[in-house]
Amino acid sequence: MFVIFNSDTILLTARQPSALLANDENSSSHHHVCSSRPWLAMTAFAMDRWEALSMIESGNNDQAIGSVGEISRFQIRAELWPGGNPHNPEQALTAAQKTMIPRLNQFQRSHNRQPTDFEFYVLWNAPWVVDHPSAVVKERAQRFVNLVQS
Repeated sequence: MFVIFNSDTILLTARQPSALLANDENSSSHHHVCSSRPWLAMTAFAMDRWEALSMIESGNNDQAIGSVGEISRFQIRAELWPGGNPHNPEQALTAAQKTMIPRLNQFQRSHNRQPTDFEFYVLWNAPWVVDHPSAVVKERAQRFVNLVQS
């Protein structure tokens, strides 16, 4: 996926930027452009689930402390923290993965499949309502999906 932009244009395309300059007849079916100004191109990457989770929960802030005492970039409740330094990104990732393993295993047993990205976030944030999340959790889960699938 490429994002091409200038001061007033954003273009999302699956095609190489050089292909857009060829002005072929099929180019409009592959992208949408709002302006004909010169473009600067960069590659847009989707995040993996753990990167997206860290971004949603704390903005990747290793010093973050939540309103009810959640710690680390993943905002793990203190009573669930398995040990280690919550300010260390690698240890925080290990703790987050350890926290999720039983939730993922339970989901697989009860649903006979892996969770979608949406369900993954709900399992993280509110595992007891994975099948019927609140509107607030749904909104956060959709933001998570957008980061993972962009």
